[in-house]
Amino acid sequence: MARKVHVAVIFNEPTTETNGVRKYVSQNGKIEEFATREQLLAGLSPESIDLSEVGVLEEREHVQRVLEGAGYNTSLFNMNGDIKRLIRFLELKKPDLIFNLCESVGNLAIHEMHVAGIYELMGVPYTGAGAFALGTCLQKARVKEILTAHKLLTPRSAMFQNIGELDGNHFDLNFPLIVKPSREDASIGIENDSVVDDMQALRKRVRYIFSEYEQPALVEEYIDGREINVGILGNKRAVALPISEIDFSGLPEDYPKIVTYNAKWMQGSPEFIGTVGVCPAKIPADVEKRAKEIALRAFKIIGLRDYARVDIRLTKNFTPYVIEVNPNPDISDDAGFARSARVYGLTFEDTVCKIVEHALERSR
Repeated sequence: MARKVHVAVIFNEPTTETNGVRKYVSQNGKIEEFATREQLLAGLSPESIDLSEVGVLEEREHVQRVLEGAGYNTSLFNMNGDIKRLIRFLELKKPDLIFNLCESVGNLAIHEMHVAGIYELMGVPYTGAGAFALGTCLQKARVKEILTAHKLLTPRSAMFQNIGELDGNHFDLNFPLIVKPSREDASIGIENDSVVDDMQALRKRVRYIFSEYEQPALVEEYIDGREINVGILGNKRAVALPISEIDFSGLPEDYPKIVTYNAKWMQGSPEFIGTVGVCPAKIPADVEKRAKEIALRAFKIIGLRDYARVDIRLTKNFTPYVIEVNPNPDISDDAGFARSARVYGLTFEDTVCKIVEHALERSR
């Protein structure tokens, strides 16, 4: 009888301690004291539920359950910021493949690439983007440079290392502008105040990025229009999934039409309630075709693998601007990627298995 393929689902749980529940993994990989989603949500009001904190808990369990149902041997490992324990786990368990759900270490997103580098140094194949691509995608300005060099449109922008640079003679961006941390993902640092209409508001927001995130601020010309997401699945024959659109019509009138951190993660907030994903997007066929072509090009140019999501803003004349290239996007059943996959004809179970199959194909 052939040995089952062993897939280790590896994640790094959010470091916030909730309701006194801590999580550990013993040296032999046995799971101990994992918090459930219900424990983390107990006693919290809907307005205080941060789905970025609890989403990984659901995702890890759903992925493991799917893989066990598909006949894989699985293990679940919370590295919890302990690199040495991760290395011991890999040496002991010797998985055939890692389903990589690790997005940070010690709340620092840049370490996502370093964890993937450990997998590579230890010769263990893993799902999703490689270490170099993960690091590249966290450098928003660098991604824009690469895409621009390949003739893909991104909003005009500038990087600011200090507030004095705003007073230079070379500031030629047109208001309104949107201000972002330059090295974050998952809409971290994106709030209603991120869209600014004048120099005073711009200075205030740039100072906020400096103080709150201790990194340069990326300032982009705000594209007033619609926002669509294109999911990509596969490698050599990667396919663009049906396009999903963010419907901003439910937002209060004075809110900017953007996907803030609250819109993405804070259940019960006006932004969360007022931004609804719609798939398939109701856009002209030629615009859909062009957006998918752009997303597939971005996927290949940045060197992504297995699955990804490309976010695009459409001007009122349907000109597409790439605003984000996302490796290893959230695949939980209520996320945009899963929504597009369903319209394509894939269940959540199908999607998880295809990601594993694509990763295994690369490792052979």
